[in-house]
Amino acid sequence: MATTRKPKAAVQAASAAQPAVSTGAKAVAKAQPKPAAPPVAERAAKPARAAKPAAPVKPAAADKPAVAAKPAKAVKAPKAPKVEKAEKAEKAERPRKPKLVRDSFTIPKAEYEVLDALKQRAARAGSPAKKSELLRAGIKALAAMSEAALLAALKAVPSIKTGRPAKA
Repeated sequence: MATTRKPKAAVQAASAAQPAVSTGAKAVAKAQPKPAAPPVAERAAKPARAAKPAAPVKPAAADKPAVAAKPAKAVKAPKAPKVEKAEKAEKAERPRKPKLVRDSFTIPKAEYEVLDALKQRAARAGSPAKKSELLRAGIKALAAMSEAALLAALKAVPSIKTGRPAKA
């Protein structure tokens, strides 16, 4: 049972003549039923297929505007000493900011008022200070003291119960 097949170019020309239902080219191709494949014996006996018709004609290279040629690679000049090394040295010399720790504590009201008085005193002297700066300065002063002076300062401060005070 030999079936005669039309050349592919003729099938495409016939499908191009029929009105397309869909706008896509693939939809047109899907709408056409595919012919059955010929038996293996017929495939070997067939001559080589004809070339496919060209897709939409592309403009010739002469129609395109001239594109400037890429310039040849320039010879590299000797590199100047890197500035990055100097910057890295500066960064290494700069002291890093210390990591800050947030803490809370309980202090008697009388000593808290002393903190406020010290803040006002520093402001009158021309160098306003925050509470945390005053406490840090006090810590440095305690650290600079001798063992005997430190123990005398600690004995002058009464110990208090830790934790939050009860609401009155």
